[in-house]
Amino acid sequence: MSDLFDNLDQRRAIIDRRALSDRLDAIAGETSDSGKRRRAMVDLLKAALDEGRAEINRRLLAHPSSGRLAASATAFLIDQIVRLSHDFTVDHLYPSGNRSAGERITLIAVGGYGRGEMAPFSDIDIGFLTPFKQTSWTEQVIEAQLYTLWDLGLKVGHSSRSVDEMIRAAKEDLTVRTALLEARFVWGDRDLYDQAAARFDAEVVAGNARAFVADKLAERDDRHKRMGDSRYVVEPNVKEGKGGLRDLHTLFWIGKFIHRVRTVRELVDAGLLTDRELRQFERAENFLLAVRCHLHTLAGRAEDRLTFDFQREIAQRMQFAERPGKRAVERFMQLYFLHAKSVGDLTGTFLAHLDEQLAARGRRFLPTLRRRPGKLHGFVLDRGRLALPSDDFFAADPVRLIEIFALADKHGLEIHPQAMRQARHDAKLIETQGVRRQARANALFLDVLTSPRDPETVLRWMNEAAVFGRFVPDFGRVVAQMQFDMYHHYTVDEHTIRAIGLLSDIEQDRLGDDHPLSTTIMHQVHSRRVIYAAVLLHDIAKGRGGDHSVLGAELALRVCPRLGLGAAETETVSWLVRHHLLMSATAFKRDLADFKTILDFAQIVQSPERLRLLLVLTVVDIRAVGPGVWNSWKRQLLTELFDAAEEVLRLGHKQRGREARIASKKEEAQALLQFGDKEFAKLAKRLPESYWIAEPVEVIAANLIHIQKAGDAPLHIAAVPDEDRGATLVIVLAADHPGLFYRMVGGIHLAGGNIIDARIHTTRDGLALDNFLVQDPLGRPFDEAGQIDRLIRAIEDALAGRQKLLPKLEARALPRTRAEAFRVAPNVFIDNKASNRFTVIEVNAQDRPALLNQLAYALFQSKVTVHSAHVATYGERAVDTFYVTDLLGDKIDGAARVKSLEKRLLEAAASRSEDAVAA
Repeated sequence: MSDLFDNLDQRRAIIDRRALSDRLDAIAGETSDSGKRRRAMVDLLKAALDEGRAEINRRLLAHPSSGRLAASATAFLIDQIVRLSHDFTVDHLYPSGNRSAGERITLIAVGGYGRGEMAPFSDIDIGFLTPFKQTSWTEQVIEAQLYTLWDLGLKVGHSSRSVDEMIRAAKEDLTVRTALLEARFVWGDRDLYDQAAARFDAEVVAGNARAFVADKLAERDDRHKRMGDSRYVVEPNVKEGKGGLRDLHTLFWIGKFIHRVRTVRELVDAGLLTDRELRQFERAENFLLAVRCHLHTLAGRAEDRLTFDFQREIAQRMQFAERPGKRAVERFMQLYFLHAKSVGDLTGTFLAHLDEQLAARGRRFLPTLRRRPGKLHGFVLDRGRLALPSDDFFAADPVRLIEIFALADKHGLEIHPQAMRQARHDAKLIETQGVRRQARANALFLDVLTSPRDPETVLRWMNEAAVFGRFVPDFGRVVAQMQFDMYHHYTVDEHTIRAIGLLSDIEQDRLGDDHPLSTTIMHQVHSRRVIYAAVLLHDIAKGRGGDHSVLGAELALRVCPRLGLGAAETETVSWLVRHHLLMSATAFKRDLADFKTILDFAQIVQSPERLRLLLVLTVVDIRAVGPGVWNSWKRQLLTELFDAAEEVLRLGHKQRGREARIASKKEEAQALLQFGDKEFAKLAKRLPESYWIAEPVEVIAANLIHIQKAGDAPLHIAAVPDEDRGATLVIVLAADHPGLFYRMVGGIHLAGGNIIDARIHTTRDGLALDNFLVQDPLGRPFDEAGQIDRLIRAIEDALAGRQKLLPKLEARALPRTRAEAFRVAPNVFIDNKASNRFTVIEVNAQDRPALLNQLAYALFQSKVTVHSAHVATYGERAVDTFYVTDLLGDKIDGAARVKSLEKRLLEAAASRSEDAVAA
């Protein structure tokens, strides 16, 4: 018996191979029918497998963080199943009394199974080795054993090779080479295994260390890119993601290939890990294995992505408790990310040790930047990397813990991993030696934060070394802190550092095509330090149990003076943090055509400088949320709000009267269309003054063409892709009648459309003219002819009452079913002060099929006229805003009416609304 499983207590409680072997012998004695024998064997082993898994799960629940024991127990269980099935196959199904030299079989475990680490539903990677080309008997035995394992419900990754074929495959394929590196004897002919292992060492491993290391590191980098290239994604892949188990495995494979070690512990003797790093490796591996085992058990299958729906359950299984301001699932995920960070730290120092062993004298094995910097203030260069002259260099002057990063930024240098390790070890000196109070340290930090070069990279290094969180303790509190929702893709610290990187990219004109306005503005702001400090601090108070904007603004008043910002700069940073969500909330949830929206926004902003800073902060905040969150429609809305507010702040709101604005819009629209005066006047007079104020010129032009084409038709629908807005403009001209809006919305949803904005108008001759901005489920315009035809047909069918809307809408699943892991309590806010003409209703609810249709139907039931609707989604949360009046065009301000409307909307938002109209 291998010593691999010596750490397992009461192994026979998991599976008793001796007792099962006796029972299998008895089965063979009960019948000579090989079919009955095989079925009886499978039934017995299936029961043993189920009981073994149940016992392992019981142990895991009793000790929920003991991942290594659970993974080891599973490998032990599979070993016994494989051995029993093999013995029964060769003894009772295909016995051969006089085997030739070629009729020998060795069963080897490879990959994770070979390492002795298996989650409950991991693939069983097994190899069948024969001395030469397979004989008919070895083929029968291998095939029979594979069928047995498949019948047991096991997923088997297998190979059947001769020793020569194994060596040839290992030389040709990196994946095979890596799997065989961890090959372990399971059962069969031991001499044949020893022969194969010796040949693998001599013919595959010897002399090929450098090539293997380079290949594995390249493979790792490709894997990281596929997985998002960050260890701080909020739904990480426990096995393949950055900072996951595969990264630890890669380190072990490299060490094993170079030094032929058998265990991770032997890497210490090989000089690739220190004792402290070994403990770090074992803690991270144990935790990640535990998470993976819980994940497999809950999923009932091989599942490695830690999605939201599993995070909450695993946090409960691993006995995490709630804390003030932080849910149990957030505490669990914070620990997960801290371990992922630990894996990254280990990788850096491991590769530094590796560099020392593999590189020629005075050179590096791994590539680096070549620089010749000026003064290094006592720091030294080690083969192109910034290094320490001695281990006590930080201790002699702890301000150097900040200075090393400032020098790395200034000179474009990498930091030696050994220096990073020493920085992590000495980071506590920042607290004990009062570094935060020293002006030089704060000036150096501010230099890094506001660097015109690459602040994102250097701040990430600083965060990896734990120096960032020590120097700015409030930032330290959000390190590895996740936000348990579907909107945010990264942890708070990663989001913040990415936002700073985006700000630098905008300033350096690297994102001019995506953000032309922000790029221009960054060259106009009076204080670069203000905007960089605001981005740093905007989310710093998350997880404290209150409004993070308010708490963050208070923190800014304390942190900014320490960093060296003046009183006016500090006040501006505090204001920006307090209002960093104002611009996006106004642009995405309010009607920008309602002038009071602009006036209210401008009254809070008060100055053009604040407006400029707020726009840039809003842009980088949204874009740093994650891929796909920023789009051209959001850019359009923010630009529209900025332009309108900038005009108010610069000139005041009375410089352009309503008549002048309407006349200007008409002139621009006529010029765009190139219509004659008579033709244009005939079309224009059908539209009320409110229409000309509400719509942008491009939409007005599209509407007038549509009205012209419609003629006297009672219904006319058009769909025009709008690349600038990243959506399709759907125009509906129809006879106005109650319920028109909710039916149109239902039709658009049935065609797969996602409505992001809607404006409702009534022409002077009594027709409804409604404009919808619609995207497909992936956030793109409908631009193919077939898509547009389907969209138009669905609206026509809905308006004609040809189909029952609600059942069909509710049958449509959300694009991401993991939204069911969240519960958003519905809220309805009815505001009569936000607009001079309309009552503004904002509904917050969990996103789901038919939500907008049901809310629109509730408004219809309440005898409310919808004038515009604005739809925003934040992951699982939908925020729908309606500008409404009663049927006479007045605000809804009676207390009883308001209460009734609120109740009806809450009911629509809170349920699937089975009672809502089905037609």
